[in-house]
Amino acid sequence: MGNNDRDDNGLWSRSLAGEGEAFGVLYDRHRDRVFRHAYRLSGNRHDAEDILSAAFLELWRRRSKVRLVEDNVLPWLLVTTFNVARNRRRGAFRYSKLLVSLPRGEVVDMDKNDASYAEDAADTGAAIALRSLSPTDMRLVSLVVFEEYSLAAAAAILHITPGAAKTRMHRARRRMRAAIAEGANPNSGAIAEGTLS
Repeated sequence: MGNNDRDDNGLWSRSLAGEGEAFGVLYDRHRDRVFRHAYRLSGNRHDAEDILSAAFLELWRRRSKVRLVEDNVLPWLLVTTFNVARNRRRGAFRYSKLLVSLPRGEVVDMDKNDASYAEDAADTGAAIALRSLSPTDMRLVSLVVFEEYSLAAAAAILHITPGAAKTRMHRARRRMRAAIAEGANPNSGAIAEGTLS
């Protein structure tokens, strides 16, 4: 590596030309700073590692649009790290909000002190509830609950009328509550297709 590699410009040009080793050098050069930033934003090591990976994946995925600042890719990575962390927080908040909105049933007998076991049971209940929906309803719930689209915008994306979206959303909520109340009934997904047509 020559003097051109003291800044990121030469490495970035070589990365764009398909040289994986140059991208690896950029990763090695900036991963610690990106990790520390991700850790400050997330508060735990596991999430920080995921955010770090996602930021570098975005760097590669969007490589044709990345602009270096003063021949350095780090500013772009730090902004992307912030955005990835923010999106993860929003997603986790929407997911927990959905879980809280669903009724709880006595699905399993668990030790109340075992937080991870309780979390697994809640995740299982949410998975059972989502599996009870038709593909269209699952996309509708995902757009409205997780992606925070308005019902009208979600209807436009799915090419259905706003009235149909409202009806489907109401039925989907009812079906999800019923699926949670039934517990882990393996036949609960079978009713979804026939009753929503």
